[in-house]
Amino acid sequence: MDMRTRIMEALKAAMKEKDAARLSTLRLINAAIKDRDIAARGDGNEDGVTDADVLGILGKMVKQRQESARVFEEGARLELAEKERAEIKVIESFLPRQLSEEEAQAAVAKAITETGASSIRDMGRVMGVLKSKYTGQMDFGAAGGMVKAQLG
Repeated sequence: MDMRTRIMEALKAAMKEKDAARLSTLRLINAAIKDRDIAARGDGNEDGVTDADVLGILGKMVKQRQESARVFEEGARLELAEKERAEIKVIESFLPRQLSEEEAQAAVAKAITETGASSIRDMGRVMGVLKSKYTGQMDFGAAGGMVKAQLG
């Protein structure tokens, strides 16, 4: 089952269960996907977004909410921070399991070997391989640091 179908099925289930918080988050996900679809069609891609694109959208949504929750906590707005965390849980239910630190290190080492990277100038190729294989499974900001550490 593709990502769109999974999200639509979850949306229908949330409507039936009258789960307002989950329904609201699922609608936000759907809107983000449709926005990206429209942009893709404008760029000449008539098929819209792929499952990999959807995983990227979901990953970005999680990061946005983590940052918002942090800001709300700093501003002593704990109820809003909790709302953001609840949205994160809903979004993460559609993401594959995140790689552990050791698994991410191993994936970086494997990507370096695959690309034959020998210096920091090869970082772009290594990151391209990681993004093609591990979208939604690893934090690419942290992965960039791992690549630099292993190449530098």
